[in-house]
Amino acid sequence: MTRSRLKLEARDVMTMIMALALLAVSAGASMAQDYPRQRRTLLDFLFGRSEPAPRYRNLQRNEFPTAPQRPRRKPAASPARAAPPPVATPETPPAPAKLDKAQKILVIGDFFASSIGDGLAEAFRDSPGTVVEVRSNGSSGLVRDDYFDWQKQLPKMLDEVKPALVVIEVGANDRQQMTASGGEQRFPTDGWFSEYERRVDALARKITDKHIPLIWAGLPPVKSPGMSADLSRFNALYRKSAERLGGEFVDLWDGFVDQDGAFVLTGSDVNGQQVRLRGPDGISMTDAGKRKMAFYLEKSVRKLLGAMASPGLVRLDLDNPPSLPDTPLRLGDEAFRTPPMKISDPALDGGDRLLGGPLPAQTAKTPSPRDLLVTTGIAPDAPSGRLDDFRLPSIAK
Repeated sequence: MTRSRLKLEARDVMTMIMALALLAVSAGASMAQDYPRQRRTLLDFLFGRSEPAPRYRNLQRNEFPTAPQRPRRKPAASPARAAPPPVATPETPPAPAKLDKAQKILVIGDFFASSIGDGLAEAFRDSPGTVVEVRSNGSSGLVRDDYFDWQKQLPKMLDEVKPALVVIEVGANDRQQMTASGGEQRFPTDGWFSEYERRVDALARKITDKHIPLIWAGLPPVKSPGMSADLSRFNALYRKSAERLGGEFVDLWDGFVDQDGAFVLTGSDVNGQQVRLRGPDGISMTDAGKRKMAFYLEKSVRKLLGAMASPGLVRLDLDNPPSLPDTPLRLGDEAFRTPPMKISDPALDGGDRLLGGPLPAQTAKTPSPRDLLVTTGIAPDAPSGRLDDFRLPSIAK
């Protein structure tokens, strides 16, 4: 290759490089209008960028692009449903008015006595001859006589109420130190129980000395096993004192334990239905529990009060006698023509002979199909035409 040809080719290459450089510069100038100024290399001038640099600018909070939101559809209105008819609750008939001379049941003691009083009031709601008077102090007992002294307050209540029966339920608050004449007695020492038994006897005598029937209700179990053990020991003392002085002790314990003797919150009510009997504290009573406590006392109360504790009682007062029909009874009517009969008349039981006497002669009778089957072992023929009649039909000759 000649020297002139080499110079020509070199000049062409330089011309091409200069053209590419001018083209890159012009392209960079146009791009600089849209993109910030950046450092460029020779490769950038020769071959350009594969993709433009991103643009950045400060955006305010409300300038960020957000995806288009679709308008929310309003929920379709549900078809109107007819309101269910109101359930008719049976109305409790009003309780009958109490008689002016109704006998009163006085219930005294602590918060358990208040529960028994509520239950008895419900039990004898329909008994016009019985009124329940509750005189209880929830925090009282026979130990803290400085707080409430039942030995002094009970005679006043008896004179005021004039009860036909007294129910006592006390002792749930008595598991504490006692101050007696001999000093302080700590629970549960022997000295403590000796003094406590003396106070129980003294309270019961204030009732029995006035010849008023006494029912001492036992304490029910509670959730705490230790407290239940102490209350069970109290019940044994109450039973001993009440029966010694002519009163009656009613044990409530079995109504609030299961078959193994363990405390239960839920059990059978007076109707045999499973309900909640005790409160969440394991001590207080629900309405069903109160009614169940009274259920154990009802039999004894009705026995002591007699007809006055019967529901639907109609008492005949001398100053307000009932009106009798004006039509006189006529002894000549057919309804009164009943012949008298002695109680010892043998004809009452269908016999007129003594045991061992001769039997009357039996008249002959036609043996029944049963008798024939028993004596001969041959069943009688079935009636003609019945399904079990297997005789061949007779052929007329």
